[in-house]
Amino acid sequence: MEDYTIVEKYQHTKKNSTIAIRPYFNPGKENMGLETYGLSLHDGVFHEESLACLEMNGVKRYITGLNEFDPKVKMLPPKEKKKKIEEIRKVVSELEAELAANVVDPSDKDFWNKLTVMKPDNSKFWDKISLRCGNDPVFLDGEVDPYDRIKLHAIRAGGFSIVAGSLADAKKAQNNPKFYLDTVEETLTTRTEVTKIKNKALSALQILFDSNATKLMYVAKVVDADSVQYTKNTPNDIMYENMDAYINGNGTESNKKRAASQFLDVSQLTMEELKIRALIKDGLYYRFITTKAGGWIEPIDSGIRLGKRPAECLEFLKDPKNEESLLSLMDKVEPYWNA
Repeated sequence: MEDYTIVEKYQHTKKNSTIAIRPYFNPGKENMGLETYGLSLHDGVFHEESLACLEMNGVKRYITGLNEFDPKVKMLPPKEKKKKIEEIRKVVSELEAELAANVVDPSDKDFWNKLTVMKPDNSKFWDKISLRCGNDPVFLDGEVDPYDRIKLHAIRAGGFSIVAGSLADAKKAQNNPKFYLDTVEETLTTRTEVTKIKNKALSALQILFDSNATKLMYVAKVVDADSVQYTKNTPNDIMYENMDAYINGNGTESNKKRAASQFLDVSQLTMEELKIRALIKDGLYYRFITTKAGGWIEPIDSGIRLGKRPAECLEFLKDPKNEESLLSLMDKVEPYWNA
């Protein structure tokens, strides 16, 4: 079998590419203080890794994303499998023609036997496919460099453990990868996800501030741990300021995405549900209802079981059959709201 020399294009010729491998760091996870500076590695440090290879019974299988015999491809539903095989053969055929000047028709029955370089078991070629990454971005341009095209397919197939296939994949990974594949569209979508949710929540807050102060009070009571600070006499500007802080992760929920999502969800509830939730929350605070033996939440002046959790109490009090219990709780709590 032939030996191969890998000749890649220079990095400076690829800087207009919209695809790059970039260092990934989690600002919430300690990494020798590097997270403070937005770094995942010390300057001058590089990670190098060869293409992943699995060996079973003496047979090597490289994780290339370009092998129709890969178990992941075989497990696809028939239509998806057929389409995937066609895609793989098209890419492999183009790479074979460019790297070995060997033209093979993708529809050829002996397609894989007629390849020279791109054969799945060509270890002399695949063993030389590797990545070397540091703090500077490694630009990849599959349009001008066939080896970049190979690496892109391998990264997306999980062929390099140090590089996640996208920023979203890096964030979901249990063990933080050192790098991620940055494509402008995918990364922007992930990065702006929190901003978009936060902006929706702020828009909902503005609408409440402008047109429905009573509902704003109920929303504030439901999302804020210190619900009793809000009454019908609380200035709207104070509620606005507190809810703005909450949406931006400066309240009891520090995760901005979760905080904005929670505010948005609560703001879309009906007035009836908001009011009952606020009644339960403040009723527990003022001890008009309390948790008794067996974990049941009950009014202090009756043995009526509302539920074991606030969500169960909500369903109980929403039921028209239990209107008397609801009115009794309102009579006790509302004077504090009107104070």
